[in-house]
Amino acid sequence: MKNRRVVITGLGVVTPIGNDIITFWDNLKNGVNGIGMVDAFDTNGYDCRIGGQVRNFEPKDFFKNPKDVRRTDRFAQLAMAAAKMAKEDSGIDLAKTNLDRFGVIVSSGIGGLKTLEDQHSNLVFKGPTRLSPFTIPMLISNMAGGLISMEYGLQGPNFCIVTACATSSNSIGESWRMIKFGDADIFLAGGSEASIIPIGMGAFASMKALSTRNDDPAHASRPWDRDRDGFVMSEGAGVVVVEELEHAKARGAKIYCEITGYGLSADAYHMTAPPPDGGGAARAMRIALEHAGTNADEVDYVNAHATSTGLGDVAETRALKAVLGEHAHKVSISSTKSMTGHLLGGAGAVEMAACALAIRDSVIPPTTNLDHPGPECDLDYTPNVAKEKKVRVAMNNSFGFGGHNATLVAREFIG
Repeated sequence: MKNRRVVITGLGVVTPIGNDIITFWDNLKNGVNGIGMVDAFDTNGYDCRIGGQVRNFEPKDFFKNPKDVRRTDRFAQLAMAAAKMAKEDSGIDLAKTNLDRFGVIVSSGIGGLKTLEDQHSNLVFKGPTRLSPFTIPMLISNMAGGLISMEYGLQGPNFCIVTACATSSNSIGESWRMIKFGDADIFLAGGSEASIIPIGMGAFASMKALSTRNDDPAHASRPWDRDRDGFVMSEGAGVVVVEELEHAKARGAKIYCEITGYGLSADAYHMTAPPPDGGGAARAMRIALEHAGTNADEVDYVNAHATSTGLGDVAETRALKAVLGEHAHKVSISSTKSMTGHLLGGAGAVEMAACALAIRDSVIPPTTNLDHPGPECDLDYTPNVAKEKKVRVAMNNSFGFGGHNATLVAREFIG
């Protein structure tokens, strides 16, 4: 692997707590909650009726051709918006950039679920001749990245990774790897999800995975809390500009942080549950730290996967203790899902943006709704109030159904 350093130079997010990076970060630092009653469809009869919706979003603002809005699923629209904001934030001038070496890895854990649901209804109730000719292009998960490349003429590596809730962290990590290997100089990398629809919420609820705190949605997502009862599903997207250092310096780019490590592993244990000891998560963290050349006691902040489930939160805590040792009790940890809810395939990239901003501003965002830590949840999870703290090294965890684990390590950029 070539000795090429990799940095983050642009951020773009569309989330339940803000549709731009400034609003998102302000709300994250101030503990603003983005969870409410779902009104995208009639939830009467659903066990879970709460979620994190993206509000005040106009997709036509992010496409050159307004017709493309009607030909794309919501997950791709959210991805396009986040990609455009990340590109603009990076200050990249496409006219002065080798587009053959500008790649896109913007993925989705599920893809166009709304399109699939709608077109299946057309098939059942109206017949096969009433299916949209755009059905397949709209629902396949790789279409977000494809559309982004077409929008900007980006002709470098372009593919889609599907690893459930680890999806966008894997997308960023593989961008890092390809830049280090010399296959490209710059990527738009991240993920998107738009599963707050009847089949999405109904299916997750049937697994007993979702919180049913319908009478108090603002306090439903409560990682590590004694009274947590499942995760809260959200929609949204996150995209970051991942760039080779010398390429970024040559164009005078601002640099948020440097990506130094990436680790991944498989639990090989269960379709939806982690092993009790968090062994797979621990392996991913160790590999990421090894790649980064970083000792466990150098980690200042961990943006945990912590989704507010009974098994997952404890397993991740055990994994952190196994990897960080005594330092696990000194490191600052938080779950920003307490405010955003769980963006599934978009979660890792949104949380990577939070890590980059924590490094830039020396602020640890809080874990809200953490009133009574549950059994074995005895680390510093930054309860309820943000903390000012120098962040030189941040670690971002993402774990997905199927036992997919991904960890990214970022460091304060020092030229």
